[in-house]
Amino acid sequence: MPLPHFLMLILAVVMAAALTLLASFAAGVPEVVLALIVLGAAAWMHLRHRRVHDHEG
Repeated sequence: MPLPHFLMLILAVVMAAALTLLASFAAGVPEVVLALIVLGAAAWMHLRHRRVHDHEG
């Protein structure tokens, strides 16, 4: 992947995260609830990844 494409990808991820935080704070979502949602999603993805790639062979 060329460097400019990689940097644009990083910029897009950072901007999406910033917009998500801005929208959640504007909607009045408490930081604790947002943190629990993020931790739950990360745990779900971790367990899903292990289940998909945890096979014999």
